[in-house]
Amino acid sequence: MNAVAAGPAAPASAGGKADVLPFKATEKTLANGLKIIVVPTGFPNLVSVQIPVQTGSRNEIEPGKSGFAHFFEHMMFRGTKAYPPEKYQDVITKSGARQNAYTSDDLTNYYTTFAKDDLETILKVEADRFQNLSYGEDAFKTESRAVLGEYNKNSANPISKMFEVQRDTAYTTHTYKHTTMGFIKDIEDMPNQYAYSKVFFDRWYRPERTTVIIAGDVDPQKAIALVEKYWSKWQKGSYKSEVPVEPAARGALYKHVPWPTQTPPLVTVGFRAPAFSTTAKDHAALSMLLSLSFGRTSPLYKRLMQDEQKVDQFSDYTPGRVDANLATIIARVKKPEDAVYVRDQILQTVAQLRTVPVTEQALADAKSAQKYGLIRSLDNTEQIAGTLASYVHYNRSYGTLNQFYRLTDSLTPADLLAAARKYLVDDGMIVTTLSNQALPESMATLPSLASLAAPAAEAKVDVLVQKSALPQIRFKLLFAAGSAHDPKGKEGLAALTAMMVASAGSSERKTDEVTKALFPLAGSFTEQTDKEMTTFTGSIHKDNWKQYLTVAMPQLVSPGFREEDFRRLKDSLKNALLVDLKDNNEEELGKERLQTNVFAGTPYAHPVLGTAKGIDAITLDDVKDFYKKAYTQGAVRVGISGDVSDDMTAALKQALAKLPAGAGLPVTTVPVARMPNGLEVEIIEKNTRATALSFGLPIEVRRGHPDFPALWLAKTFLGEHRASNAYLYQRIRELRGMNYGDYTYIEAFPRGMFQFFPNPNVGRKGQLFEVWIRPVAPENAHLALRIALTELDKVIQQGLTEQQFEITRGYLMKNVFVMTATQDQYLGYALDSQWYGTPEFTKMMRDGLSKLTLADLNAAIKKHLSTKNLSLVFITKDAAGLKEKLVTDAVSTIKYDGNKPQSLLDEDKVIGSMKLNIKPEAVKITPASAVFAE
Repeated sequence: MNAVAAGPAAPASAGGKADVLPFKATEKTLANGLKIIVVPTGFPNLVSVQIPVQTGSRNEIEPGKSGFAHFFEHMMFRGTKAYPPEKYQDVITKSGARQNAYTSDDLTNYYTTFAKDDLETILKVEADRFQNLSYGEDAFKTESRAVLGEYNKNSANPISKMFEVQRDTAYTTHTYKHTTMGFIKDIEDMPNQYAYSKVFFDRWYRPERTTVIIAGDVDPQKAIALVEKYWSKWQKGSYKSEVPVEPAARGALYKHVPWPTQTPPLVTVGFRAPAFSTTAKDHAALSMLLSLSFGRTSPLYKRLMQDEQKVDQFSDYTPGRVDANLATIIARVKKPEDAVYVRDQILQTVAQLRTVPVTEQALADAKSAQKYGLIRSLDNTEQIAGTLASYVHYNRSYGTLNQFYRLTDSLTPADLLAAARKYLVDDGMIVTTLSNQALPESMATLPSLASLAAPAAEAKVDVLVQKSALPQIRFKLLFAAGSAHDPKGKEGLAALTAMMVASAGSSERKTDEVTKALFPLAGSFTEQTDKEMTTFTGSIHKDNWKQYLTVAMPQLVSPGFREEDFRRLKDSLKNALLVDLKDNNEEELGKERLQTNVFAGTPYAHPVLGTAKGIDAITLDDVKDFYKKAYTQGAVRVGISGDVSDDMTAALKQALAKLPAGAGLPVTTVPVARMPNGLEVEIIEKNTRATALSFGLPIEVRRGHPDFPALWLAKTFLGEHRASNAYLYQRIRELRGMNYGDYTYIEAFPRGMFQFFPNPNVGRKGQLFEVWIRPVAPENAHLALRIALTELDKVIQQGLTEQQFEITRGYLMKNVFVMTATQDQYLGYALDSQWYGTPEFTKMMRDGLSKLTLADLNAAIKKHLSTKNLSLVFITKDAAGLKEKLVTDAVSTIKYDGNKPQSLLDEDKVIGSMKLNIKPEAVKITPASAVFAE
């Protein structure tokens, strides 16, 4: 069959009807049904291969068999006869690639981003695993336990549980009844479903359901030829099935979720929503309407979030799905007694949407924001390919995204009103709540929408410029002011001050007015605070630069500092500390606690977010005083990237000239961390399903240190963040199936649970070597520690082999380009290099790695790492029981679901009996309620 060029897209412009993707794509469908889409993006060196399969949890049509689409996202990394896991990972490593996959309701997408020279190799191994996936029952059972571990990990998040219950309540028949993870009873029974797993894979992993997207620095015809070479023999399937149709809704539904730990109440109001379409307007119209009515520019958002401060989170969610699904408004309420009020305010707004159309200007602004918002995200090859994959899966066509945006451009206020009247109805309403405390009894009685309807009514700063062809302009303002500058007793002041600058408006505009002004421009102005620095990041399309500066920059140079915003953001900061970090995320909590323990007695001894007592003590006058001292012209480093003109740079400098002169806050000293004496343990007692573990020790190595490249390579070998080919991951997660992942760090990685790459602008003068063991079953916690220490000690004592060294170095020489691939990362790393006083990051790392020898590496590992002197943080339910096991050196064992080699069982016995020699006085138990209190 002939390849067809999709053609160059017309340039996109705000409010116009041009295509939003400015690329020329080539498409071809093979005789077996496989679809190929090749997109040269104009970005050099990298290629991203994305393979969306039209197989998601929607396809799990047999009762008791939910979760298998997500399961195969895991299982597809188990290899084939030609490429078993270790050989497959060797190929990926040698290509310097980062890869992963995700599963949704309607698709499973596999993606790999790598240096362009390895395209044929990647296509070859990917074709092999899609056509020849091979796994035995033991491997199947091990992976099924890992899937359960992922469910357990997610179980600490109340939002995840809320959506799980909402869907279970809303649906009776359709497979959207269960989430992508599946029902827990099915996940727990999964080890018994080996035979069925083969059936599921045979049915759904077929070429006619699959698209191969190749984007980046690529020749279309050569790429298509490679796909034909390796994929054309894949056999088309014959299985036909029908996803059960959900009957029409009959009446409003309510469901409450009692939550075992402290958390602010959640209230969601959902409605039956139409399927995604590029021809029918319903989905696009409803999504646009709810975004306008409940998003950051809406009157209700302003009232509930800012004026009345009843909620601290408020958003809407209308996902595109193959079949009719749910649209949801989500609110996190500060006080249980306000839950009914918040629900009714949402319903009153919904009722009004059915009678009062939006204005032409509001709709035009929303269209503009949506289009520019998409364009600004397309700043690297992987993002372009990933965005394509999220739309291609509907009908395996490059044109789907452009068609959808053309449809959106055609929307009128009448279309939005029609969608409201069709879908925002009592029969299709599902209200769900979640809380630890009792809610008012009236919450269970849902009012009708009809009953709620209301009557219609230039600075002295140097600027680092990274000029490129990207129309999206991004700038960063890095101030030498962070939590290490927090005054004693006011911990959290640096973070709260930054929040007040970025999220509380200016003296000219209140925060809602800023939001409204930025909305049609798709502009943003955000903050990030860390120990040593606070960074403000602006992002805007070059067409809107002048208008953007007049709205965004006054927030920095002339903040509003209103009392109502101060109260709102102070509550938000405290909830981020006590709820989002401490109560709902034991993984990040453990990592943060390890940092504070090692740096006890120094300015690093509290989280960036502060302490509960410190936040309570902060006044608005404290914020104003910190702002005046910290945000000066002498304290800021400035970087800007994109299609930047000299006039833009001058305008930015002129805006910053309104900052006061001065050097800023006093320079901080290097924090003197305390080296642990033996194994020192803190056990945080918390009501949690699994046990989290982090351990480490301080290191003197930072960027610019002679041993930095060596330790960077060592941590990558041991356990690079989210990398499944790493040593600890293979020994703990892959071989034993004990948890979801095991990673190592030599630089702080905040928010690691939520992202694959570290944010730039987290430079610190004090760092840790840290190992993160993601949660394990409580009964396996002692053994997990022993295994981790055993494997780490092997590496310290024996070092890496020449082969291990060369493979890891080869990976890193290429991976540094992947790490800095986005506009934000490249600019951020450049500013970090200024702060550290080092060469540009990729050059520094490639030069350092190229000069590194195996002897240098192994010497650095022995010099800086240890298994004898470590600080450890456990988070578990039975703290006393765990302490007893640790101090008595009790033998630890593990029970596997599947068969394991005798050599592994013998090894487990030896490890399970090893002496850790932890002294009773070296173990401290801390109730979760006391953590970060002061």
